[in-house]
Amino acid sequence: MSEVSIVPAMSVHSEGIWTIFQETVTAGETYVFPSDTCREDALAYWFSGSHHSFVALEDRCVLGTYFLRPNYVGRGSHVANASYMVLAKARGKGIGSMMCEHSLEEAKRRGYSAMQFNLVVSTNHLAVRLWQRHGFRIVGTLPGVFRHPTRGLVDAFVMHRFL
Repeated sequence: MSEVSIVPAMSVHSEGIWTIFQETVTAGETYVFPSDTCREDALAYWFSGSHHSFVALEDRCVLGTYFLRPNYVGRGSHVANASYMVLAKARGKGIGSMMCEHSLEEAKRRGYSAMQFNLVVSTNHLAVRLWQRHGFRIVGTLPGVFRHPTRGLVDAFVMHRFL
């Protein structure tokens, strides 16, 4: 694999982000979005005014994307939240880990004191282990809150770490 760089997402990256979003959401195993979320709605969400969106690029190809935002407004705005997606054919190559490291540095640079993931699907073992390797701990379990396409209702975790 040649060098991967993580840069702010721009409109030129929209097609790559949409491809990743569509394949991830269509699978239905990790995100709460409806499987039929349209391109316009997906990109409007990913590029929302409160989101700082990034892409992981290799030779101008979008291999992954994430956004960073305040987890809550007002008195909770010192805690960051992020969402990550990796192109299916690029999984297992460390892209998620690179984006996590980048997001933690970016969150710290933006003045956040912690990062929290509000809904990590318990059956997404790779993500749970990845976040734990980066210092996140499971601070809560939400019973049966995610409708998995093959396993039915499964738990989700709230994961947190201080920066």
